[in-house]
This record gives sequence, structure tokens and C-alpha cells, in this order.
Amino acid sequence: MESYIDWVTNWPLLSAAIQFAILGTFGEVLSYCILKKRILLPCTVIQLLGKMAGWALLGVIIKYGFAGMKGFTHSLLDNNLLPQCFNTGIGWAFAVSVLTNIFFGPQMMFIHRLEDNLILWQRNYDGLVKAWWTLIWFWIPAHTLTFSLDKEYQIGLAAIWSVVLGLIMGLNAKAGAK
Repeated sequence: MESYIDWVTNWPLLSAAIQFAILGTFGEVLSYCILKKRILLPCTVIQLLGKMAGWALLGVIIKYGFAGMKGFTHSLLDNNLLPQCFNTGIGWAFAVSVLTNIFFGPQMMFIHRLEDNLILWQRNYDGLVKAWWTLIWFWIPAHTLTFSLDKEYQIGLAAIWSVVLGLIMGLNAKAGAK
């Protein structure tokens, strides 16, 4: 764990990019494999490499977003625009999670969809509203846990959540297809 902490501390953007490139892409592939009931790629290998690059960019955007939203939350607290119960502990984690997923999440998901459309040479916005709903039922609870951890573990857990959501979405789509 010490080497992981050293890596994410000394290379915050690179480590965020690599973690999301690997885990975000894996979450997408996992979801697709569950839906199709067999192991196969959701796109060509070249497109998959593009998706990895897209996830890497998202990792960097998310790293900046997490830092910015924590500053935003502090500012709201400093200006008495949030109750002080959100100043520490689980209250803090919940406040940052809600604000991140309301003010940052929709735009980040839209950017992700734009990336996918460019990579796959398509124009597909189907499911974007469904994806936005995950901000409420999945990402706010997930990131409440994420923001309750030490800063060094937050991006890694956020990337792991991408795999978990891929699993959930794949199982949900599979159940809906029956």
C-alpha cells in the first residue's frame, strides 16, 4: 500500500489516467460481455485503445473535478451556505458527493459520451438520461464512501466504482433483455 500511496501522491494525474484507463475500460468490456453472454470486445482493438485513452482523459478530468469540488464545498461552508453538519466526517463526504454529482457529473458524462461518439465514429446519445440517473442512485452513495477515505485512495476507488457500475449495468441490461 505504501508504494501505491507514493505513486498516487507523486504522480497524481498520471496515476488517475492509468487507473481509469484500465478499470473504466474493463467496466465497459465487462458490461458488454454480460449483456452478450460471452467474452468479446464491444468494438475493434483500435477503438478499444481509443476508449482507454478516453478513460485516461476522464481520469485526469475527474482528478481535477474532485479537487475543485472539495474547494467549492469548503467555500460554501465558509460562506454559511451549507449547514455546518457537512463540515466533517460522513457529512463532509456526503456534501462533496452530492455537489460533485450534481454540478460536475452531468457534464463529465456528456464529455464521456462525446469521446465515445468520436472513437466509435457514431452519433449516439441513447441512454444518456439513464446514465445521468446513475448520479443519484449509484454515484452519490458510492462517492460518499469515496470521499470518506483518505485523499490518496479516492481516485482509485472511483475507478473501481466504474467496474462495479459496469457489472450492475450489464446485469440490468441482461435482465431487461429477457
